[in-house]
Amino acid sequence: MSSSGPGSEFAHVIDWEEAMEQCGDDEDFLRELLSDLRGEVDAQVVKINEVLSSPLNDQSFFLIMRASHVIKGASSNLMCQQLRECATNLEQAAAGANDISREDRAALEAEAVKVREKHAELTKAVENYHEMLNAVEI
Repeated sequence: MSSSGPGSEFAHVIDWEEAMEQCGDDEDFLRELLSDLRGEVDAQVVKINEVLSSPLNDQSFFLIMRASHVIKGASSNLMCQQLRECATNLEQAAAGANDISREDRAALEAEAVKVREKHAELTKAVENYHEMLNAVEI
């Protein structure tokens, strides 16, 4: 592991060694990409938060699926396992909710609870990602 990597306390957040390898062992480039990822993740989280703070409509779960899919893909490329896993779980929960008929209010509400639980997990993963960035001074 690079001496300027985040250390073992953040091993669940990023596989630094693998991320370095993905970037051709160019740490400055990796740091730039991790900073860019922060901006992208934060922008997508704002979208998800806006959807969840508004009354649910026909597009709500679809929008959550799209935003979490973006986080999943971007974090996967940089070996940010916890972000990827939590975004995947939220995307799947939102997909399940999106498939339910709007007339089936009880089932829809039950799925909405699952979406909110997965959103809370993603929120924690984003906090951990920010802590890791701070630890490596990004």
